[in-house]
This record gives sequence, C-alpha cells and structure tokens, in this order.
Amino acid sequence: MKHVARKRFGQNFLTDKMVLDNIIDAIGPQPDQTMVEIGPGLAAMTALLLKHLKHMHVVELDRDLVARLEKSFPREKLTVHSGDALKFDFSTIPVPPGHKLRVVGNLPYNISSPLLFHLAEFAHLIEDQHFMLQKEVVERMVAAPGSKVYGRLSVMLQWRYDMALMFIVAPTAFDPPPQVESAIVRMVPTRRALPCDGATLEAVVLKAFSQRRKVIRNCLAGMFTEAQIAQAGIDPASRPETVALEQYVALANLLKPQS
Repeated sequence: MKHVARKRFGQNFLTDKMVLDNIIDAIGPQPDQTMVEIGPGLAAMTALLLKHLKHMHVVELDRDLVARLEKSFPREKLTVHSGDALKFDFSTIPVPPGHKLRVVGNLPYNISSPLLFHLAEFAHLIEDQHFMLQKEVVERMVAAPGSKVYGRLSVMLQWRYDMALMFIVAPTAFDPPPQVESAIVRMVPTRRALPCDGATLEAVVLKAFSQRRKVIRNCLAGMFTEAQIAQAGIDPASRPETVALEQYVALANLLKPQS
C-alpha cells in the first residue's frame, strides 16, 4: 500500500536515483562501519547503504514506516529504533572498540536546527555526519564572518564541526516536492576544538545575535563591559555577524575561564 507523506512529520521522500547515487558516493559507506540513518522514510537510501554495509541502524518516528521497515529488512541487516530522533540517545548504539558512529539522513526541515544541536551533544562519539537539509540552513551553517547569514547556527556548529556544502538538490528530486532547494552537508567533528564551556558560549552567542542590527557593545551590554569586549580582540563598534568564532570563544572564556 502506498504511504502518503505526512506533513506533521515533515516528510518529503527522496526518489531521484541519480541524486541518491551521488549521496552514497559522498558518504562512501564501508562494510564494517556502524551507521545510523535518521528518518529513513520509504528506505530509498537505506536500501542503497545496505548494499555496502553488513548492518545498520535507523531511527524513525512514523509507526507505519517502522512497521514497513521491519517487514522489508531482516533484523540481522537492519535495527529499527522507533522514536523521536530529537530525544534519541545516540550513545546507546553499540560501536566496536576503536570505531565511531557515522550518521546520515534526509532530516525533516521543520526540526533540523534542534536536531543538529541535539546531535552536537554526541559529537565525541561520531566520525562524521552527512545530511540533506534546506539549502538556506546549510548556507547558514557554513557561513563565514561578514556574511549576511552568519549567526548563532554558524558559530555553535563551527565550534564543534568542520563542515562543507557538498551539492545542491532540486525540489523535483522529492515526492512530494518541497517548496525550497535542498543541499547535502558534510559535518566532521573538529579535532582542534577551541577550549571553551559550551553552555557559556551558547549564552554569549544567543545574546549577541538577539539584536543583530545593533553594534556588539550594545548587544552584550550587561554581560560584558566595553573593555572586556576589546580584550577579546573585538572592536566594540562592530556588528555581531562580523565577529569570528575565536573571538566569541575568547568572550566566553572571560566569563568562565578554562582551567
């Protein structure tokens, strides 16, 4: 029976074979790797990945699709986790010693940012992530200081990951077609993360970008003095979108110094 895409789950199923093949090539799955797919949907990508992998895991919220997946694939090839990826504990997936988890998925656009922040909590357990996202979101993720779309998402994710926009995918590659273009992003947890308390950095960045049209000394008033902003190597008259990750980290370390 044909599955009708459910709007409340943000379902847009990828159907273009050439795009699917390009994604598999970008991921480069190897037989002994531990991989988890978020939101496998109708399993178009799952089936292609399983041609290369001995076994994989998927996390699916839609119970009808969970039943379909369990019926379509043997348990020795596919472990289906029924639940919300936003609440899923990725550390529960067993990984052989010396290995890390690889994460892939066509992420629902309506929860993409919260899901990326949830996954960041497990960055130390992850080798890499390849996701299909709204192109606009990927552009924000990889944006450099000075860009109009550089903001909280850029700073917080660039602190944890090295990221690259791999390629763009047209709406016609999906059923039903979304209203926007999509893009594939590669995210590799950085090995040279700047020492910093994550919650403090998040608080600083959130306050800085809450009024991005103002200069940073006004945005951060009450949290930092003008002298402290200058101490972090920032011109107090600059705007939040021109301040580099390293400078936001320096501010956070003024509030909570690293031992």
